[in-house]
Amino acid sequence: MFLRYNGFIASLFLFLLFFSSNAVRGQDDPLKRALQLPDYEKESITLKTDWLISPDGYKAALYHDVSGHLVLSNGLISRTFSIRPDGATIGFENLKTGETLLRSVRPEASVTIDGKTFGIGGLTGQPIQNYLLEDWIRDMKPDERNFHLVSFDYHAIKARFPWKKRREWMTSDPSWPPKGIEVSFQYKPGNTTLKSVDGNNDYLKGITVTVHYALYDGIPLIGKWVTVQNGSDQSVMIDKFKSEILAVADPETNVGKKQEWRKPKMSVETDYAFGGGMSSVSCLGKSVFWNTDSLYLTQVNYLRKAPYLLECYPAWGPAQEVKPGETFSTFRTWELIHDNYDRERQGLAQRKKYRIIAPWVTENPILMHVRKANDQAVKLAIDQCADVGFEMVIMTFGSGFNLEDQSPENLRRMKMLADYAHSKGIALGGYSLLASRSIDPENDVVMPEGMKPTFGHSPCLCSNWGETYFKKLYNFYETTGQDNLEHDGSYPGDVCASTKHPGHRGLEDSQWNQFRVITDFYKWCRANGIYLNVPDWYFLNGSNKTGMGYRETNWSLPRAQQEIIERQNVYDGTWEKTPSMGWMFVPLVQYHGGGKAATIEPLKEHLPHYQQRLANLFGAGVQACYRGPRLYDSPETRDVVAKWVSFYKDHRAILDSDIIHVRRPDGRDYDGILHVNPDLEEKGLLMLYNPLKEEIKKKITLNLYYTGLDAEALVSQEGEIPKTYFLDRNYNIEMEIEIPARGETWYIIK
Repeated sequence: MFLRYNGFIASLFLFLLFFSSNAVRGQDDPLKRALQLPDYEKESITLKTDWLISPDGYKAALYHDVSGHLVLSNGLISRTFSIRPDGATIGFENLKTGETLLRSVRPEASVTIDGKTFGIGGLTGQPIQNYLLEDWIRDMKPDERNFHLVSFDYHAIKARFPWKKRREWMTSDPSWPPKGIEVSFQYKPGNTTLKSVDGNNDYLKGITVTVHYALYDGIPLIGKWVTVQNGSDQSVMIDKFKSEILAVADPETNVGKKQEWRKPKMSVETDYAFGGGMSSVSCLGKSVFWNTDSLYLTQVNYLRKAPYLLECYPAWGPAQEVKPGETFSTFRTWELIHDNYDRERQGLAQRKKYRIIAPWVTENPILMHVRKANDQAVKLAIDQCADVGFEMVIMTFGSGFNLEDQSPENLRRMKMLADYAHSKGIALGGYSLLASRSIDPENDVVMPEGMKPTFGHSPCLCSNWGETYFKKLYNFYETTGQDNLEHDGSYPGDVCASTKHPGHRGLEDSQWNQFRVITDFYKWCRANGIYLNVPDWYFLNGSNKTGMGYRETNWSLPRAQQEIIERQNVYDGTWEKTPSMGWMFVPLVQYHGGGKAATIEPLKEHLPHYQQRLANLFGAGVQACYRGPRLYDSPETRDVVAKWVSFYKDHRAILDSDIIHVRRPDGRDYDGILHVNPDLEEKGLLMLYNPLKEEIKKKITLNLYYTGLDAEALVSQEGEIPKTYFLDRNYNIEMEIEIPARGETWYIIK
């Protein structure tokens, strides 16, 4: 009865507020739409289950609350918006912990048009910036210089770009587009103008700024971006923008100076990411900034340097011309809210995020790097891959593969090889170097004084050479029908001050335009089912895999050392990556030196080592670049390779699932990882390794929380009769393990 009464009061409040404001705002007032939304009752949509194990009940929806505000919520997080007297974020809550993430109201965004900066929405008059009270919101006013909210709309989340799924490399079928809701708020200019040259035309009136939000089902994740529609009769320049301005509650305070400030319990990422190599953290500082807050005069820090104003914007530009009738879109930002600082739990949330907003990362083909690109070598690699169950061949760096060779002869030969591979059920492609090379002074980036290219030298993607290069890429794949590209030295974000390149005007638009060139191509690849190995963080724009994280020269170390370092690389790389997001490297032939001590060829002479590398990688669900002329050189070698491929394919679903980090390799005791997936029959697969010269027998404690089991577990070692274990109140079991000397073992958990 109370909830129904509360909903009636909210509807009555909105009804009265709607009619009191309609005379000012007109018949399209947002309050009219708000009346049609369900009442927000937080307790009824916040479930008790852990979303990392059982996410199904957390559905994103739009509501209105008793104060007449809009609430976007999925039971895990909520973001609340005022709609009168203007649009603004006035609440951001972690519903699982009850924590408020917002301390102060700011504009929803800002856009600089033809040299003049405009705030988008927002409210003024908050007395202090430390926290926000509902009573204050009622008395706050819009900034008349800003754009003001005129309407809002909502619908199911739309796909950012097409994705042609390669189901043969996947064990799940993730939704695309993701499930959830998009809400868009339209803003028009207020008491401000932009006059035409003759002074007779206020063309700002023709500009509409829309702030978009996407809230996803089953995960505490919200996306945001801004579009600017030019409905005027003349072109405008979008000089700069801030697509997110969020005054976040302090996770810690400090009176004096501090080198490292604690971050809020949220991970923020945009799809304007580059130069990160094999880690998303390295992309920070390109478009996500934790800045000091000049309005926060009452903060504890004496110098007022607490970095708790989240702002998302490009470091350069974008300096984009928008012609009449055109629409400009910013990059997208995603904010993932955590409930604690536990590294494993935050990592699981990050990996879940990528499976939802970049689900092509779940494609995980078994691949080989063939050393030579001549017909005989490629066909041998294809035949061996088909024989043992590999799924992809990449003509590697230094192989002679050259997709820039657009001669009819080369294109015919590459198509012939692709057709041969397809007849064997194998995908085929090759390696191309983009940046980290010099073309010539006319086509290389021209760096501002005091700056150097990321890789020492680089062509400009918007130069004549750059435009020609990408035309060749499109033509190569359209003509040959090949399936993959390993794109090395991907665009790292270098700016270019040239005024002679056809694809950009000068310095300010150079980064934005170059990034658009490469991501347009990657999105085209995703729409056409072309697999992308890219050693940079381009996942949100269509790439499938990056390096797991390793030092290339380590593959010149003695073989025994490579074994343990390899497992360390996998252990460390899967905190933020799923197994399918990172590749490793196996030097079947010499790579970066090291001679015979570092090299596996002849394979049959180093079979125990080769076997261990296969066990390391397939046991982790991590694919590697097996670089050499062949996968096997004897029946015994073939049997070992086929054994581990079969193991992986028999348990592919659980091996492609999340990793729980059991013990990091150190060469002094066992090490291990636990694959978990509560949605499968095989809810866990424990891989254990023994680097010692003697067998390991010991009792270990294993936590099974993320398997979804809560009472008992059936544990089977390598297919033997399972043993029953009872979980304690912390979801632990104590189990006896046996690992052979310098070997490995595995356990299935149901």
